[in-house]
Amino acid sequence: MQPVNIVRRLNRDVKDLTFAPPVTHVYNPLDYAFEAHRSYLKQYCRTGIQALLLGMNPGPWGMVQTGIPFGEVALARDWIGIKEDVKKPKIEHPKRLIEGFDCTRSEVSGRRLWGWAQERFGTPDAFFDRFFVWNYCPLAFMEETGRNRTPDKLPTDERETLFAPCDVALKRIVDYVKPQMVLGVGKFAEKRAKDILGDSVKIGTIPHPSPASPAANRGWSEQAEKQLVDLGIDLPA
Repeated sequence: MQPVNIVRRLNRDVKDLTFAPPVTHVYNPLDYAFEAHRSYLKQYCRTGIQALLLGMNPGPWGMVQTGIPFGEVALARDWIGIKEDVKKPKIEHPKRLIEGFDCTRSEVSGRRLWGWAQERFGTPDAFFDRFFVWNYCPLAFMEETGRNRTPDKLPTDERETLFAPCDVALKRIVDYVKPQMVLGVGKFAEKRAKDILGDSVKIGTIPHPSPASPAANRGWSEQAEKQLVDLGIDLPA
């Protein structure tokens, strides 16, 4: 199945799911930012890569705004080269407005990950010839205060209903890109990959670049590179 069709199917399967309080708003960038995400897939989703980098779900100033996993606005626009118009979700949180590529906030996680890719590989094509970045869950969850709620904090029944189509989409994207390994960006993604893919592909992890992680705040790129090298991935000098 082609990547765009994988995403269309995933969008169809999750867009009508409902979630109980404390979740008050659910954003689905595969819907309102579909054109940007489609451009990302068409330009950069390639078969025969070295590693698929698997994130958890969209961040409020990253993929929620741009439709790109870890999609820090400036890097998604100016380095990755995605500049499509982004629409609005049907119900918008007053504290988490969607401004698309006009958003002036910077997502730290995305700035660290894509900033590292830019510094180490130089061009997007050099990076995407070897890697692809995919979020396991396409939805973002917000509480009334605007606080982000991650998928692992959802009640069991909601998690199971949500995870089922996400599991299928991950299998399909792995079948398409045929990576030598799948690397969870953080422990949650690593565990999901192991549970879903088993021993069909090598699975590892790199640290999550979130500023909520004390370790990531002490030199994330150096730690990530050490783990990549330990996994047998050679990096450009």
